Amino acid sequence: MGNTVTCCVSPDASPKLGRARAGGGGGGAAPGTERRADAYQGAAAAAEAESGDSDPGGGPHLQHISDREFPDDLALESNPSDHPRASTIFLSKSQTDVREKRKSNHINHVSPGQLTKKYSSCSTIFIDDSTVSQPNLRSTIKCVTLAIYYHIKNRDSIRSLDIFDEKSHPLTREEVPNDYGKHDPDHKHIYRFVRTLFSAAQLTAECAIVTLVYLERLLTYAEIDICPSNWKRIVLGAILLASKVWDDQAVWNVDYCQILKDITVEDMNEMERHFLELLQFNINVPASVYAKYYFDLRSLADDNNLNFLLEPLSKERAQKLEAISRLCEDKYKDLSKAAMRRSFSADNLVGIRRSNAILS
Repeated sequence: MGNTVTCCVSPDASPKLGRARAGGGGGGAAPGTERRADAYQGAAAAAEAESGDSDPGGGPHLQHISDREFPDDLALESNPSDHPRASTIFLSKSQTDVREKRKSNHINHVSPGQLTKKYSSCSTIFIDDSTVSQPNLRSTIKCVTLAIYYHIKNRDSIRSLDIFDEKSHPLTREEVPNDYGKHDPDHKHIYRFVRTLFSAAQLTAECAIVTLVYLERLLTYAEIDICPSNWKRIVLGAILLASKVWDDQAVWNVDYCQILKDITVEDMNEMERHFLELLQFNINVPASVYAKYYFDLRSLADDNNLNFLLEPLSKERAQKLEAISRLCEDKYKDLSKAAMRRSFSADNLVGIRRSNAILS
C-alpha cells in the first residue's frame, strides 16, 4: 500500500495484473493480460522519453521532492507567499508608480535635491541596525504599510467578502459614511493604524513581515482585493494570526478588544475563523519566503526613498560582528566535517592505497 514505485513502475507487481493472471488459470498469463502489460510498458517508456525522466543507467528516474514542490509556472505566479521564486505582489504593484515618478522627474527636469542618504567611504562605514534575523521595528512597519498602500491604490478590482466589510462589521461605533469605499487611505493613515496595534500589543518586526505574507496569501487564495472598505479588517486579521503563529506569548483576542474598544470578542473570533478557512489553514511561512519578503521590502524602501537609519560602524560593533562571523564560520566547518564522516562513500576511496596481493 502506498508504494507507487512498485505498483506503477513495475507492471509485474501491479495488483490488477496479478488478479488477471490468477484468473487465467495456474500456469501462464492470459493473452489479454500480456498485451495489456506490453502496452503499459510501451506507454511508460514513451512517457519517460518525452519527459526526459529516464535514467541513463536503464532504471526509472525518481523525481526529487524539491522538484515536485513547484509543479508548473502557474503555481509560482499565483502563490508568491508559498514559493520563494515567485515575485511578491506588492513589489510588482509599486513598480508602476515608481516608473511614472522617475519619468515625470526626467521630463520636468526635477533635481533630486539634497542627498539625504549616507554612503560609506574609506574612513567611515555606515550600517543600519536592521537585518533579516532582527529587522528594525519602525522601518519594517513603514515598509509593510507602504506595501499595503500600493495594494489598495493599484488594486485590480473591488472583490471583497462580507466578513471584512466595515459597513457590515464596523470597528468603531461611529457611523460609517456611505462613500467610505471610494476614498483610498494614504500611507500615513495606514501606518498610524498598524503602528497603534503593534505598540499596544508589543509585537515584533518579524510579526509585521509575516502579517504581509498572510495578507498576500489571503488575496491569492480567496481571490479578493484589499480596498478602502475592507483594508482595516483584513490587516487586523493578518496581524491577529501572525502574532499567534510567530510570537511565543501571543496576544489573545480579548486583548485586541482592549485596543479597539468598540469591537467584540465574538466578532474577532468569527473573523479569525474565516481568515483561517480562506487560507486553507496554511499558516506555514518557510524561511526562504520570509527572507524574500524582507529583501523585497528593502527594495521597496529604496525605490520610495524610505531610508533605513544609518550609523557609523563603531569599533565595538565591528568586533561584535567579527566574533559572530567567526562563530558561524567555525560552526559551518564542524558541520562540514561531520557531514563528510557520515557520507564517506566510494568517491573518497580513490586516493586510498591498497597493498599489493602476494601470489604464492
